[in-house]
Amino acid sequence: MSKTKTRYVCQTCGSAQPKWQGKCPDCGEWNTLVETVIQEPAPGRMGGAAIAGGAAAPLALPDIPADGYERIPVPIGELSRVLGGGIVPGSVVLISGDPGIGKSTLLIQLCAALADGGGPVLYVSGEESASQIKLRAERLGIVSANILVLADTHLESIVAHIEKTQPRMVVVDSVQSIYSDAIASGAGSVTQVRDCSAQLLRLAKVQTFPLFLVGHVTKEGAIAGPRVLEHMVDTVLYLEGERFHSFRLLRSVKNRFGSTNEVGVFEMAERGLVEVKNPSEAFLAERLPNAAGSAIAVTMEGTRPILVEVQALTSATAFAQPRRTANGVDFNRLLLITAVLSKRARIRLADQDVFVNVVGGLEVEEPAADLAIAAAIASSVRNRPVAADLALVGEIGLSGELRSVGQLPRRLNEAAKLGFTRVLVPKGVARKLEHPPAGLEILGARTLREALEIALVAGDAADESG
Repeated sequence: MSKTKTRYVCQTCGSAQPKWQGKCPDCGEWNTLVETVIQEPAPGRMGGAAIAGGAAAPLALPDIPADGYERIPVPIGELSRVLGGGIVPGSVVLISGDPGIGKSTLLIQLCAALADGGGPVLYVSGEESASQIKLRAERLGIVSANILVLADTHLESIVAHIEKTQPRMVVVDSVQSIYSDAIASGAGSVTQVRDCSAQLLRLAKVQTFPLFLVGHVTKEGAIAGPRVLEHMVDTVLYLEGERFHSFRLLRSVKNRFGSTNEVGVFEMAERGLVEVKNPSEAFLAERLPNAAGSAIAVTMEGTRPILVEVQALTSATAFAQPRRTANGVDFNRLLLITAVLSKRARIRLADQDVFVNVVGGLEVEEPAADLAIAAAIASSVRNRPVAADLALVGEIGLSGELRSVGQLPRRLNEAAKLGFTRVLVPKGVARKLEHPPAGLEILGARTLREALEIALVAGDAADESG
């Protein structure tokens, strides 16, 4: 028979220690060890007899059947793109994001979309009452009778309802609120999250229904609980965006049934999350042409090119040390670009506060936006606009050279589709382009200084003609 023992489990990394310590020896975090009762299996339970009596047997790779993975169509196109073209039966998807970002809204919309085509769909809420779920559904215009709402946090009760209703899909919001009587620690602990998730995962695999788990995030932005939770599930999705902006990005960081390079774009509206079919057009809708301090960057979000407006503002500082403020771009990247502008392009920034913002609340991380950021800063300093029909692509090196970026044909096609007639790229890449999009002029520059001369002179011409 099994026996129990007491261990001190770290709430950050999940390691178990024989005695309490102020600092976890594995992850180095302080005051994270919590006393936990662990049940050990009886000796010999995994012996040869158990293995011999099992139903599973090794199969040759060509003999393994590949059926049973016909995807469930998802009417929400952006979500379907991120999942790889639909939902695989029996898959387990972990979706996480900041509080209030729209995770529950997206999942209740998904439940409605699947319930209309057949059901039932079970929505398990461990943090909200059933009436709160109904109020949200009514606000979103969802009245489907095939959506079953269960406000419960008891694992054994949840499993019993799943076996009874045989749902088409199950949503658990959130996994940190579920607890099991078989585990002595409280809900949200490492042991509870790991074991409850494992039982729900096994049930989803056996009954072949897709399972969506909502996970909390820590103050650092990582999924709360043990990292083993991310390894257990089939897909890990992050819903990103600024709470005070309307746009949301659904990004896949793990997907056993599809690519992790796809990104879904949504807009938070009065009736829930609405798909953004053309993100570039949406982000540039309110752009003011020929305004100093504005430049268009062609970025890649996964395999999708997106044109974003980068704005910069410089002003004479009132302090001994000028400020550098970045919103939507990496702060250290901004410091690098301003240093190259000062040293290589001879633009005086030592007495200027520099503010950089990416319109729409997007986070631009790739170096391909360097040239647009530098052009926006130089445009603001010299009060000379960048041409309205010019987009910029290129990474800036410390020597002031422009370096090539990947997937340039996709970027150029997107720029041409939105009406841009010229794109400034590194000269080395411009020579290799064999078939640029029709009507699109490719301008090449070898250094940052040369690129700024092209962009800002073109801006003056556009400003005077306008």
